[in-house]
Amino acid sequence: MAHDSFFGEPIVWSGRPTDLRAPAILKAAGALLMLTSVVSGLFALAQAVALRVSPASSFLFAAWCAGLAWACFYGPRIWLRRAQYIVTNQHVIWRRGPFRRTIERGSISFARVFWSGNTPGVGDLQLVRAVPTGALRRRLTLTLTGLVAPDRVWAIIRGAEAVAPRGVGSRPLAQRLDVGEKVLWSGRPSRTVRVYFPTDQREWMLMVVSAFLFAVLARIIHRGIPTLEKLHAAGLATSSLAFAAVAMGMALTAGMVLASAAYIAHHAVVRRAWHDSETKYLITERRVLIQRGREELHLDRTRVADVIEAPAVGGTRNVFLVVDGPRARALAASGAFGELRRSPNLRPVFERVADAEGAIRILGPPNSGLPRAA
Repeated sequence: MAHDSFFGEPIVWSGRPTDLRAPAILKAAGALLMLTSVVSGLFALAQAVALRVSPASSFLFAAWCAGLAWACFYGPRIWLRRAQYIVTNQHVIWRRGPFRRTIERGSISFARVFWSGNTPGVGDLQLVRAVPTGALRRRLTLTLTGLVAPDRVWAIIRGAEAVAPRGVGSRPLAQRLDVGEKVLWSGRPSRTVRVYFPTDQREWMLMVVSAFLFAVLARIIHRGIPTLEKLHAAGLATSSLAFAAVAMGMALTAGMVLASAAYIAHHAVVRRAWHDSETKYLITERRVLIQRGREELHLDRTRVADVIEAPAVGGTRNVFLVVDGPRARALAASGAFGELRRSPNLRPVFERVADAEGAIRILGPPNSGLPRAA
């Protein structure tokens, strides 16, 4: 059996990323940079044709934006192409040349699986370790990107390879349980109209930014059409290349602002409501499982140190699972007990469930002696 050169431990599994792609945030940034490059190039063309001045600075800015867009689209692929993932009997290792990140298998609190929407059976595996709450909280994760059957790799890490099936992200979690594993409780977030309204400071700020961008869009349209009329009155023919470049640049700018405003508003409110409709909670005799679209959270029940419940809207309850770990006890990598701050990823929380008592009863009495909130 091969051994890892750093820890000297036997290697039980190794692999490389197969689906090399940029994260969604970098794709969005690359698209905005590419549109900015096109708009700058169009205005540079109009400047050169109509004003007969050098457009060098505008073309240089367009080239700079295009270079950054290329880096956003292809930089992660180049970086991940030589990455290697290693699982030893005690550690999970992400390695690329001299760079190395590790996490102890015994300290992993829970895992998230992000299935690819383009390549069936491929996804990302994110390993999360519980961290101290309050002022000492921090993010401690290790992500294995572009894995074939990421849930199978997670089964190897948690030592259940012999009983875990090879999963497919398009199938419900209830159909991909370990051999002999049974569902004891299931639930969904209760639907309420309040999910369409901002709930915290971050979401309110996003809505303010979205409203500001819509106001900018209105001003662009309000000032853009008279500007084009003035250019035509000044002798610039509507069939000329310069006029077409200016009009196209304004249209692309308005479209870019509209897309940004709509995306921010969707991210703040609409996406959360859609997430609630796609979320399912499961408790088996071994694990706590949460599925939301192509994202999954896998938590071993032995990691649940306590359960904290709090009132929610419409008579429902929020159930927070306090995750235990080495020298750490926390709700998740992002917050403390009972924190409702939104996160783009799943957390070990059952939000707005009607049968909170049933979930708490099945999870069993807390083993930590911590006070339980009512």
